[in-house]
Amino acid sequence: MRIGSRSVAKPLVFKFGDSDVGSSELGFQLHKIDRSKLYGYKELEVLDQQGRRCELATLAGDGHTVVGRGGAALATLDADGRWCDKSQLKPVDVEGKEICPVASSYAAPIDCLQPCTVDEYLQHNIRLVYQLEAEPSPERGEGVSSLRDELSKGTIFKFPYSYRGGIEADAGFLLAGEDGNTFFAVGNPTKVEFIGLAQVAVAEDEDPETEEMDLMDFDMI
Repeated sequence: MRIGSRSVAKPLVFKFGDSDVGSSELGFQLHKIDRSKLYGYKELEVLDQQGRRCELATLAGDGHTVVGRGGAALATLDADGRWCDKSQLKPVDVEGKEICPVASSYAAPIDCLQPCTVDEYLQHNIRLVYQLEAEPSPERGEGVSSLRDELSKGTIFKFPYSYRGGIEADAGFLLAGEDGNTFFAVGNPTKVEFIGLAQVAVAEDEDPETEEMDLMDFDMI
């Protein structure tokens, strides 16, 4: 949606509150947190002999064709090498059964009444972190305060999250920072395989006489 000339992203809406009284729908805008905002960044600008800015290009497999920005794309082909529209494809599992895709988390309010432990949160690889900004709404101000009060106690809410919708959803976490801000983290379960217990090698002193007896051939007697 647009307000004047400024484009505003669609908010992420959560349902929070007592189910007996009725839950509130709370909308938040997402502000991505990345390394450039935390530590700053540097850009390398390459210029030609005339001072014009150079752009990155790709050298094709034939060794002499140069493909500029926007000149390459991914295509889906069938077994016969013919163009295949993605809308005609159906995801299946390893057994060939059709997988029911998940809807976008922005299509409907998210029910975040599923608290999880800190250990469960730490068992995920977090790849995206957003700071949440509540949308200005007088009638929802009390609900936002109640949610922040609950998160300030150390409560972490977990829910399935998908940006555009797809085959499966990521794990989304709603939690509060020490500075009082509300954060939204996206990750996937960490895959840890148990190999075995660590074994300490023990060095045994060898008896020279025993070693000499092992080398003796009794057929020589």
